[in-house]
Formats: sequence, C-alpha cells, structure tokens
Amino acid sequence: MAHRYFLLDKPFDVLSQFTREMPEHRTLADVYDFPGDVYPVGRLDRDSEGLLILTNDGSLNHKLLNPAHYHPRTYWVQVEGEPDPAALKALAAGPSIRIKGKDHRSRPLLVERIAPAVAPRNPPIRYRKNVADSWLSLTLTEGKNRQVRRICAAVGHPVLRLIRHAIVDVSRADLEGESVREVDRDWLYRRLELR
Repeated sequence: MAHRYFLLDKPFDVLSQFTREMPEHRTLADVYDFPGDVYPVGRLDRDSEGLLILTNDGSLNHKLLNPAHYHPRTYWVQVEGEPDPAALKALAAGPSIRIKGKDHRSRPLLVERIAPAVAPRNPPIRYRKNVADSWLSLTLTEGKNRQVRRICAAVGHPVLRLIRHAIVDVSRADLEGESVREVDRDWLYRRLELR
C-alpha cells in the first residue's frame, strides 16, 4: 500500500473526522475529496482552525501522537484582554489545569506576542467594544484535550480564536495558498524531524 500525506488548513466549524454525527455538522469529507483510507493525525476541535495532517501511514500517527515524543506545535491564539507580563510568565511556566477531573501541570511553553496577518473568521468572533483582544503565539510540546483553551483561561485570558500554525517545521505557509496540499513522505518526515 502506498502511503499518502496531505496538509489541510482546517476551517472553523468543521469536525476533524469523516463520520457525520449530526446532519448540520460539517466534516473533513465536506472540505475535500480525500482518499478513503486516510485519517487525521491528531485533532482540532470544531471551533479551532489550522494545520492538520492526514495520512494512511500508521507509523506517522504513532510518532507524532505518542506522549513519549515531544513534538512542538505552534498555535496562534486570539485572547480576550491584553495579558500583562505576569500572565505571560504564568502561561510560559505551564499553568495547572483540570482534565477529566484530574489536575495536570502543563509543560513549560514558548509564548510571544504576535500580530499575524490572518483572514477574518467566518462567522466573525464576537466583538466587544470595551474589551480589547490580542494575539499570542504558543508553542507546546504536549497535546492534552483543549489544552490551549484551558491554559489561557487559567491565566485569565479566554480564547476567542485558535489557529494551529505549525507542527515542528511544517506550517500553514507550506500549503502555498491552497486549503489542501499533498506532499511526499521524505519532505514531510524531514520537516517533522522524523526518521
């Protein structure tokens, strides 16, 4: 069986799966006519956007998702408010969050303020005239359920918009302006620093 690899810039309001659970929910099958044997490596929530890798290469799935491997993932996050230096320091240290009723101390992460050139979301995020918002780049080496949203809320800055920008050295820029791009194994493994 030949392995195939796709990069997708997943839109907002699309489930990271092919099975439709409710008639009104869009899935990956609504975005592109992917081969029947590929599946997403990891997930992005329905309300998140950005880079998703799809493949029929089971070893890639294991290499990227096994918690024993620390693969950086970079998210561009629009948050409510303007985080002060203390909030940014707490975020970088890896705040404690609750996942499935258990406390989890997040690993330290890289945090920086950014001003990305991103297209407006459709539908737009809620706008509040008297509450500022700002963008952060967060690079994590773990992928707990809704972790980015939880850690931002833990420091008092709820997420308004979340875009996965990169996985290791593969980024949304590698889509070259397309919403989907097929790539070859050698290119992808090299960029993901895998063997």
